[in-house]
Amino acid sequence: MSDSSRPAQPRIIAIANQKGGVGKTTTTINLGAALVEAGARVLIVDLDPQGNASTGLGIEPEDRTMTTYDLLVDNAPLTDVIMPTATENLCIVPANIDLSSADIELMSNEKRSFLLHDALRQADIEGFALDYILIDCPPSLNLLTVNGMVASDSVLVPLQSEFFALEGLSQLMLTIREVRQTANRSLRIEGILLTMYDRRNNLSQQVEQDARDNLGDLVFRTVIPRNVRVSEAPSFALPVLRYDTKSQGAEAYRALAQEMVQKHRQPA
Repeated sequence: MSDSSRPAQPRIIAIANQKGGVGKTTTTINLGAALVEAGARVLIVDLDPQGNASTGLGIEPEDRTMTTYDLLVDNAPLTDVIMPTATENLCIVPANIDLSSADIELMSNEKRSFLLHDALRQADIEGFALDYILIDCPPSLNLLTVNGMVASDSVLVPLQSEFFALEGLSQLMLTIREVRQTANRSLRIEGILLTMYDRRNNLSQQVEQDARDNLGDLVFRTVIPRNVRVSEAPSFALPVLRYDTKSQGAEAYRALAQEMVQKHRQPA
């Protein structure tokens, strides 16, 4: 992306699904890397107490001296919590287990749902010249996830290509609708992303058909295949685009980034 195309404010996208194991963190890391490869500057906000996005980008636990906990609970400056990663132009606000207590600690705060919203709009964020902020939400519909949605322009929903995949989606959609009605009227659905897709498997094809029949254009054209390289990459603390740049998984995340960027360029 050229400087002339750089938005005044970064586009903020929450990656959310209350069900675990659907490829949420994997999508956050690799979509971020694909956007960087396309010329963007990207910040990942690890909002999951498990800290998997931080680990997957090579941030060791002992190096996470300042985390999203400090950002939300102690109102720490962004400049103190943002860390670089081994991928140029991809940085992260890391997380650790401290974040697991944030729900309880923030409950008495009148602005508890807006803390991340305000933190990501600190004046010093302009110095990072970001194009995108990707928020890796925890696998639950708790206060942290609500913070992610309130802070965001849109929500991207990874959907595993398996039986019962669509059943949990209704509760997530209700939460998005409630946030839109009460706290963030401009929140929209970025898209539904089918993950762990196996074209040889009739079930994957059926889930895709059901999703497209029920959700129409909300479903991305791109699907993320079940790919061993995608699974291996986090153990090497790398996005799959750097771990095996020619793998099917890497190509799929490039296609997703391109599809998303093109959609953003279309007039509203």
